[in-house]
Amino acid sequence: MSFAIRRLTGSDVADYRAIRLEALTNHPEAFASTPEQFVQRTPDELRAVLEAMVFVGAIRPDGSLAGIMALEFGSGREAHRAWLYQVYVRPDMRGTGCAQALLDAALAHSKGKVAQVHLGVAAHNEPAIRLYQKAGFVRYGTDPRSQFVNGRFVDEHLMVRFLDEAPGETHE
Repeated sequence: MSFAIRRLTGSDVADYRAIRLEALTNHPEAFASTPEQFVQRTPDELRAVLEAMVFVGAIRPDGSLAGIMALEFGSGREAHRAWLYQVYVRPDMRGTGCAQALLDAALAHSKGKVAQVHLGVAAHNEPAIRLYQKAGFVRYGTDPRSQFVNGRFVDEHLMVRFLDEAPGETHE
């Protein structure tokens, strides 16, 4: 399947709302937010989020969103760091290179702005962990029982990619 990667803007609120709600509904263990919390957000609040953070989207030829990924840049003493959030690719686009393209775009946007990019991923999400490892992320810890979702605890692996080092180097 073909797709293009571009930065999302405030004009993408409706499409963003739809894909984000799908992600939260279908994969509640992967996100800290709940669908119930998310639907309370107004279009203006969502527009502000889209403009405050860097969102990249995979856009299908028909203009619909196939996947999203967000970056939030630190400030002050954490200005050297960014965090990767809200990663989601629709099921029919998994295995097409869509997630890799989104990640490549997010990392490219981060280079020259920060020294490292952090993320958290559910410990049971092996496909995502493989994607991040392939991109040079390394695990530096696990947050046990990070969330309690649908009657069970979910551990979260914390990972980092040092942009000022070659992928796979260890930081000591």
